[in-house]
Amino acid sequence: MKNIAVFASGRGTNFSAIARAVRKGIINANLALLVCDRPGAPVIAKARRARVKVVLVKRKDFSSPAEFDSELIGHLEENKIDLIVLAGFMLLLSREFVEKYKGRIINIHPALLPSFKGAHGIKEAFDYGAKLSGVTVHFVDEKIDHGPIILQQQVRVEEGDTPESFEARVHKVEHKLYPQAIGLFLEGKLKVEGRKVKITL
Repeated sequence: MKNIAVFASGRGTNFSAIARAVRKGIINANLALLVCDRPGAPVIAKARRARVKVVLVKRKDFSSPAEFDSELIGHLEENKIDLIVLAGFMLLLSREFVEKYKGRIINIHPALLPSFKGAHGIKEAFDYGAKLSGVTVHFVDEKIDHGPIILQQQVRVEEGDTPESFEARVHKVEHKLYPQAIGLFLEGKLKVEGRKVKITL
């Protein structure tokens, strides 16, 4: 059985969705590790309740990016991690780290990439007045929110939506789409061809 590591910094709603999918057998893998960079992040308590090993790594504790990478890599190798799942991890991974794990790091973004890149995709789409946004799961490369797209799903901005109601619907789609994408990866159904991802069912 393959091993997953989730990297997260915040509330952990996608972590919880992934943990549920593992528990129900939707994702056939071992959720082996949570990597978090914020000591007070709610995701840590969620991981402990799910009996998932927690590793806390704070960037400021290391004198260089290379030392930080070495610490991360040590934990990943110790736990024999096959797939790294970014779920609201607010540290930018180094080019060297991304290159080492190329094709084995995926991320979820709350907008239809390439639109509304960055940390505030939901708010920016809503404030812009977009009628349609959504969710993207993609492989991670050296650029922000740029790697080959695995899955996307649209979310419409409905009449009468508030930023909060729209955000809630986007998150609901995230919690369904991310486990689906992880499952496709683990089943060997994703093949990257340049900037495209081919899904074989």
